[in-house]
Amino acid sequence: MELLNSDEIDFEQYLKLTEAHMKVKDASVFIDELKEDIVNPPKVVSCSMPWSKTINEFNFRPGEVTLYAGSNGGGKSLITGQIALGLIKQGEKVCIMSFEMKPKRTLMRMTRQFSGQDLDNLFIKDRGALINSYYDRLNKFTNEKLWLYDQQGTTNSKQVISVARYCAVELNITHIFIDSLMKCVSGEDDYNAQKSFVDELTALARDHNVHIHLIHHIRKLSSEEVKPNKNDIKGTGAIADQVDNVLLMFRNKAKERKIRNNETVENLPDAVLMCEKQRNGEVEDWYNLYYHKDSQQFVEDEEAVPMAFDAVGAF
Repeated sequence: MELLNSDEIDFEQYLKLTEAHMKVKDASVFIDELKEDIVNPPKVVSCSMPWSKTINEFNFRPGEVTLYAGSNGGGKSLITGQIALGLIKQGEKVCIMSFEMKPKRTLMRMTRQFSGQDLDNLFIKDRGALINSYYDRLNKFTNEKLWLYDQQGTTNSKQVISVARYCAVELNITHIFIDSLMKCVSGEDDYNAQKSFVDELTALARDHNVHIHLIHHIRKLSSEEVKPNKNDIKGTGAIADQVDNVLLMFRNKAKERKIRNNETVENLPDAVLMCEKQRNGEVEDWYNLYYHKDSQQFVEDEEAVPMAFDAVGAF
Protein backbone atom coordinates (compact mmCIF):
# COMPACT_ATOMS: atom_id res chain seq x y z
CA MET A 1 0.00 0.00 0.00
CA GLU A 2 1.19 3.54 -0.68
CA LEU A 3 0.26 7.08 0.33
CA LEU A 4 -0.46 9.88 -2.15
CA ASN A 5 0.64 13.22 -0.72
CA SER A 6 -0.01 16.60 -2.36
CA ASP A 7 3.28 17.90 -0.90
CA GLU A 8 5.20 15.39 -3.00
CA ILE A 9 3.16 15.17 -6.21
CA ASP A 10 2.07 18.00 -8.50
CA PHE A 11 -1.52 16.95 -9.11
CA GLU A 12 -2.43 20.27 -10.77
CA GLN A 13 -1.11 19.15 -14.14
CA TYR A 14 -3.74 16.38 -14.18
CA LEU A 15 -6.67 18.75 -13.76
CA LYS A 16 -7.44 19.30 -17.43
CA LEU A 17 -8.65 16.74 -19.91
CA THR A 18 -6.51 15.61 -22.81
CA GLU A 19 -5.91 18.37 -25.35
CA ALA A 20 -8.75 18.89 -27.82
CA HIS A 21 -6.61 18.11 -30.88
CA MET A 22 -6.04 14.62 -29.46
CA LYS A 23 -9.78 14.14 -28.92
CA VAL A 24 -11.01 15.17 -32.38
CA LYS A 25 -10.50 12.25 -34.74
CA ASP A 26 -11.40 11.36 -38.31
CA ALA A 27 -14.40 9.02 -38.60
CA SER A 28 -12.21 6.44 -40.34
CA VAL A 29 -10.44 5.82 -37.04
CA PHE A 30 -13.67 4.66 -35.43
CA ILE A 31 -14.69 2.64 -38.50
CA ASP A 32 -11.38 0.78 -38.31
CA GLU A 33 -12.02 0.13 -34.63
CA LEU A 34 -15.53 -1.19 -35.38
CA LYS A 35 -14.07 -3.57 -37.98
CA GLU A 36 -11.51 -4.78 -35.47
CA ASP A 37 -14.30 -5.36 -32.93
CA ILE A 38 -15.91 -7.81 -35.34
CA VAL A 39 -12.73 -9.86 -35.57
CA ASN A 40 -11.77 -9.49 -31.91
CA PRO A 41 -14.84 -8.53 -29.86
CA PRO A 42 -13.81 -6.39 -26.90
CA LYS A 43 -14.08 -8.11 -23.55
CA VAL A 44 -15.52 -6.00 -20.76
CA VAL A 45 -14.01 -7.07 -17.47
CA SER A 46 -16.37 -6.24 -14.63
CA CYS A 47 -15.97 -6.93 -10.93
CA SER A 48 -18.40 -8.20 -8.33
CA MET A 49 -19.24 -7.34 -4.76
CA PRO A 50 -17.98 -9.84 -2.16
CA TRP A 51 -21.31 -11.56 -1.42
CA SER A 52 -22.45 -14.61 -3.34
CA LYS A 53 -26.05 -13.34 -3.48
CA THR A 54 -24.91 -10.32 -5.53
CA ILE A 55 -22.37 -11.90 -7.89
CA ASN A 56 -24.70 -12.66 -10.78
CA GLU A 57 -26.83 -9.55 -10.28
CA PHE A 58 -24.62 -6.51 -9.77
CA ASN A 59 -21.27 -5.61 -11.34
CA PHE A 60 -18.76 -2.79 -11.15
CA ARG A 61 -18.02 -2.00 -14.80
CA PRO A 62 -15.12 0.07 -16.16
CA GLY A 63 -16.13 3.61 -17.09
CA GLU A 64 -18.93 3.90 -14.55
CA VAL A 65 -19.67 5.77 -11.31
CA THR A 66 -21.41 4.13 -8.36
CA LEU A 67 -23.03 6.29 -5.69
CA TYR A 68 -23.37 4.95 -2.14
CA ALA A 69 -25.78 6.91 0.01
CA GLY A 70 -27.00 6.51 3.57
CA SER A 71 -27.45 8.19 6.91
CA ASN A 72 -24.67 9.26 9.27
CA GLY A 73 -23.38 6.18 11.06
CA GLY A 74 -25.26 3.95 8.62
CA GLY A 75 -22.23 1.87 7.65
CA LYS A 76 -21.24 3.45 4.31
CA SER A 77 -17.53 3.64 5.06
CA LEU A 78 -17.49 0.14 6.56
CA ILE A 79 -19.18 -1.50 3.62
CA THR A 80 -17.08 0.34 1.04
CA GLY A 81 -13.92 -0.69 2.90
CA GLN A 82 -15.06 -4.30 2.68
CA ILE A 83 -15.90 -3.88 -1.01
CA ALA A 84 -12.44 -2.39 -1.60
CA LEU A 85 -10.83 -5.47 -0.02
CA GLY A 86 -13.01 -7.64 -2.26
CA LEU A 87 -11.86 -5.75 -5.35
CA ILE A 88 -8.21 -6.17 -4.36
CA LYS A 89 -8.84 -9.90 -4.01
CA GLN A 90 -10.07 -9.84 -7.61
CA GLY A 91 -6.76 -8.31 -8.71
CA GLU A 92 -7.94 -4.70 -9.00
CA LYS A 93 -5.92 -1.61 -8.09
CA VAL A 94 -7.72 0.61 -5.58
CA CYS A 95 -7.26 4.15 -4.30
CA ILE A 96 -9.16 5.43 -1.27
CA MET A 97 -9.58 9.20 -0.99
CA SER A 98 -11.19 9.71 2.40
CA PHE A 99 -11.73 13.22 3.68
CA GLU A 100 -13.59 11.83 6.68
CA MET A 101 -10.84 9.65 8.14
CA LYS A 102 -7.03 9.59 8.31
CA PRO A 103 -5.23 6.85 6.33
CA LYS A 104 -4.02 5.15 9.52
CA ARG A 105 -7.57 4.94 10.83
CA THR A 106 -8.79 3.65 7.46
CA LEU A 107 -6.14 0.93 7.52
CA MET A 108 -6.94 0.01 11.13
CA ARG A 109 -10.55 -0.61 10.12
CA MET A 110 -9.55 -2.53 7.02
CA THR A 111 -7.11 -4.65 9.06
CA ARG A 112 -9.93 -5.58 11.41
CA GLN A 113 -12.10 -6.58 8.44
CA PHE A 114 -9.15 -8.40 6.86
CA SER A 115 -8.30 -10.32 10.05
CA GLY A 116 -11.90 -11.23 10.82
CA GLN A 117 -11.58 -10.34 14.49
CA ASP A 118 -11.57 -7.45 16.96
CA LEU A 119 -7.84 -6.87 17.33
CA ASP A 120 -8.34 -4.04 19.84
CA ASN A 121 -9.98 -6.37 22.35
CA LEU A 122 -7.80 -9.45 22.07
CA PHE A 123 -6.62 -10.49 25.51
CA ILE A 124 -3.91 -12.99 24.74
CA LYS A 125 -0.26 -13.25 25.66
CA ASP A 126 1.16 -12.59 22.20
CA ARG A 127 -1.39 -9.96 21.15
CA GLY A 128 1.24 -7.59 19.72
CA ALA A 129 2.88 -10.30 17.63
CA LEU A 130 -0.49 -11.43 16.28
CA ILE A 131 -1.52 -7.90 15.30
CA ASN A 132 1.84 -7.34 13.61
CA SER A 133 1.36 -10.55 11.65
CA TYR A 134 -2.00 -9.29 10.35
CA TYR A 135 -0.45 -5.97 9.34
CA ASP A 136 2.23 -7.91 7.47
CA ARG A 137 -0.39 -10.08 5.76
CA LEU A 138 -2.45 -7.03 4.80
CA ASN A 139 0.67 -5.32 3.48
CA LYS A 140 1.44 -8.34 1.30
CA PHE A 141 -2.20 -8.63 0.18
CA THR A 142 -2.39 -4.96 -0.83
CA ASN A 143 1.11 -4.63 -2.27
CA GLU A 144 0.88 -2.50 -5.44
CA LYS A 145 -2.92 -2.82 -5.17
CA LEU A 146 -3.89 -0.16 -2.59
CA TRP A 147 -3.17 3.58 -2.42
CA LEU A 148 -4.49 6.14 0.07
CA TYR A 149 -4.71 9.89 -0.43
CA ASP A 150 -3.27 11.63 2.63
CA GLN A 151 -5.57 14.59 3.20
CA GLN A 152 -8.49 15.11 5.56
CA GLY A 153 -11.11 17.78 5.92
CA THR A 154 -12.72 19.84 3.22
CA THR A 155 -10.98 19.82 -0.14
CA ASN A 156 -12.24 21.14 -3.47
CA SER A 157 -13.60 19.47 -6.54
CA LYS A 158 -10.68 20.50 -8.77
CA GLN A 159 -8.15 18.88 -6.45
CA VAL A 160 -10.17 15.66 -6.27
CA ILE A 161 -10.50 15.48 -10.06
CA SER A 162 -6.77 16.05 -10.53
CA VAL A 163 -5.82 13.37 -7.98
CA ALA A 164 -8.28 10.90 -9.51
CA ARG A 165 -6.91 11.53 -13.00
CA TYR A 166 -3.33 11.10 -11.72
CA CYS A 167 -4.36 7.74 -10.22
CA ALA A 168 -5.85 6.60 -13.52
CA VAL A 169 -3.08 7.88 -15.82
CA GLU A 170 0.09 7.32 -13.79
CA LEU A 171 -0.76 4.44 -11.46
CA ASN A 172 -3.22 2.49 -13.64
CA ILE A 173 -5.63 2.37 -10.72
CA THR A 174 -8.97 0.84 -11.70
CA HIS A 175 -11.20 1.72 -8.72
CA ILE A 176 -11.25 5.08 -6.93
CA PHE A 177 -13.23 5.60 -3.70
CA ILE A 178 -14.16 9.19 -2.75
CA ASP A 179 -15.52 9.76 0.77
CA SER A 180 -17.49 11.94 0.57
CA LEU A 181 -19.19 14.18 -2.00
CA MET A 182 -20.05 16.91 0.49
CA LYS A 183 -16.38 17.26 1.46
CA CYS A 184 -15.59 18.00 -2.19
CA VAL A 185 -18.26 20.64 -2.83
CA SER A 186 -18.68 23.58 -0.49
CA GLY A 187 -22.26 24.34 0.39
CA GLU A 188 -25.03 21.76 0.71
CA ASP A 189 -27.33 23.92 -1.41
CA ASP A 190 -24.83 24.59 -4.21
CA TYR A 191 -26.62 22.32 -6.63
CA ASN A 192 -24.79 23.58 -9.69
CA ALA A 193 -21.43 22.78 -8.13
CA GLN A 194 -22.65 19.30 -7.14
CA LYS A 195 -23.94 18.63 -10.64
CA SER A 196 -20.73 19.89 -12.22
CA PHE A 197 -18.52 17.77 -9.94
CA VAL A 198 -20.45 14.56 -10.57
CA ASP A 199 -20.49 15.35 -14.29
CA GLU A 200 -16.69 15.64 -14.24
CA LEU A 201 -16.41 12.34 -12.36
CA THR A 202 -18.55 10.53 -14.93
CA ALA A 203 -16.45 11.98 -17.76
CA LEU A 204 -13.22 10.99 -16.01
CA ALA A 205 -14.46 7.43 -15.42
CA ARG A 206 -15.48 7.10 -19.05
CA ASP A 207 -12.33 8.69 -20.51
CA HIS A 208 -9.93 6.61 -18.44
CA ASN A 209 -11.98 3.42 -18.13
CA VAL A 210 -11.94 3.40 -14.34
CA HIS A 211 -14.74 2.84 -11.84
CA ILE A 212 -15.41 5.62 -9.35
CA HIS A 213 -17.12 4.87 -6.03
CA LEU A 214 -18.65 8.05 -4.58
CA ILE A 215 -19.96 8.13 -1.01
CA HIS A 216 -22.74 10.55 -0.12
CA HIS A 217 -25.42 11.23 2.50
CA ILE A 218 -29.19 11.17 2.57
CA ARG A 219 -31.30 13.91 4.06
CA LYS A 220 -32.72 13.44 7.55
CA LEU A 221 -35.90 11.36 7.41
CA SER A 222 -38.89 11.30 9.76
CA SER A 223 -37.33 8.34 11.59
CA GLU A 224 -34.06 6.39 11.46
CA GLU A 225 -36.19 3.27 11.05
CA VAL A 226 -37.59 4.44 7.68
CA LYS A 227 -35.95 2.92 4.61
CA PRO A 228 -34.73 5.63 2.22
CA ASN A 229 -35.09 5.75 -1.54
CA LYS A 230 -33.02 7.55 -4.15
CA ASN A 231 -35.24 10.64 -3.84
CA ASP A 232 -33.87 11.02 -0.30
CA ILE A 233 -30.30 11.57 -1.49
CA LYS A 234 -29.09 14.92 -0.20
CA GLY A 235 -28.59 17.72 -2.71
CA THR A 236 -29.65 17.97 -6.32
CA GLY A 237 -31.55 15.16 -8.00
CA ALA A 238 -29.02 15.39 -10.84
CA ILE A 239 -26.58 13.39 -8.69
CA ALA A 240 -28.60 10.17 -8.97
CA ASP A 241 -29.48 10.98 -12.60
CA GLN A 242 -25.85 11.33 -13.69
CA VAL A 243 -24.26 8.31 -11.99
CA ASP A 244 -24.56 4.80 -13.41
CA ASN A 245 -25.41 2.95 -10.20
CA VAL A 246 -27.07 3.92 -6.93
CA LEU A 247 -26.65 1.79 -3.78
CA LEU A 248 -28.44 2.84 -0.60
CA MET A 249 -27.09 1.56 2.71
CA PHE A 250 -29.78 1.09 5.36
CA ARG A 251 -28.91 0.24 8.96
CA ASN A 252 -31.75 -1.62 10.65
CA LYS A 253 -32.33 0.54 13.72
CA ALA A 254 -35.68 -1.17 14.31
CA LYS A 255 -33.88 -4.48 14.92
CA GLU A 256 -31.43 -2.77 17.27
CA ARG A 257 -34.36 -1.31 19.21
CA LYS A 258 -36.03 -4.72 19.45
CA ILE A 259 -32.83 -6.27 20.77
CA ARG A 260 -32.57 -3.58 23.46
CA ASN A 261 -36.17 -4.34 24.45
CA ASN A 262 -35.58 -8.12 24.42
CA GLU A 263 -38.06 -8.59 21.58
CA THR A 264 -37.92 -11.30 18.91
CA VAL A 265 -35.72 -10.42 15.94
CA GLU A 266 -35.61 -13.75 14.12
CA ASN A 267 -34.63 -13.43 10.43
CA LEU A 268 -34.37 -9.65 10.56
CA PRO A 269 -31.23 -8.39 8.78
CA ASP A 270 -28.83 -5.92 10.41
CA ALA A 271 -28.55 -3.92 7.19
CA VAL A 272 -30.01 -3.77 3.71
CA LEU A 273 -27.97 -2.81 0.66
CA MET A 274 -30.52 -1.49 -1.81
CA CYS A 275 -29.67 -1.29 -5.49
CA GLU A 276 -31.91 1.56 -6.68
CA LYS A 277 -30.25 1.99 -10.05
CA GLN A 278 -28.03 -0.09 -12.33
CA ARG A 279 -27.89 1.55 -15.73
CA ASN A 280 -26.15 -1.28 -17.58
CA GLY A 281 -27.46 -4.20 -15.57
CA GLU A 282 -30.73 -6.08 -15.53
CA VAL A 283 -31.25 -6.43 -11.78
CA GLU A 284 -32.16 -3.85 -9.16
CA ASP A 285 -32.64 -5.70 -5.90
CA TRP A 286 -32.30 -5.38 -2.14
CA TYR A 287 -29.73 -7.51 -0.31
CA ASN A 288 -30.14 -8.42 3.34
CA LEU A 289 -26.84 -8.39 5.23
CA TYR A 290 -25.80 -9.27 8.77
CA TYR A 291 -23.20 -7.44 10.83
CA HIS A 292 -20.34 -9.49 12.25
CA LYS A 293 -19.29 -7.25 15.13
CA ASP A 294 -15.78 -8.56 15.78
CA SER A 295 -14.67 -8.20 12.16
CA GLN A 296 -16.89 -5.22 11.28
CA GLN A 297 -17.80 -7.15 8.14
CA PHE A 298 -21.25 -7.48 6.62
CA VAL A 299 -21.91 -11.17 5.95
CA GLU A 300 -24.54 -13.21 4.10
CA ASP A 301 -26.50 -14.55 7.09
CA GLU A 302 -26.44 -14.71 10.87
CA GLU A 303 -24.38 -17.92 10.91
CA ALA A 304 -21.81 -16.82 8.31
CA VAL A 305 -18.16 -16.50 9.25
CA PRO A 306 -16.07 -13.48 8.20
CA MET A 307 -14.58 -13.46 4.71
CA ALA A 308 -10.95 -14.58 4.40
CA PHE A 309 -9.66 -12.15 1.80
CA ASP A 310 -6.20 -13.61 1.34
CA ALA A 311 -7.36 -17.23 1.19
CA VAL A 312 -6.98 -19.03 -2.13
CA GLY A 313 -10.14 -19.12 -4.25
CA ALA A 314 -13.42 -17.25 -4.13
CA PHE A 315 -14.98 -15.64 -1.07
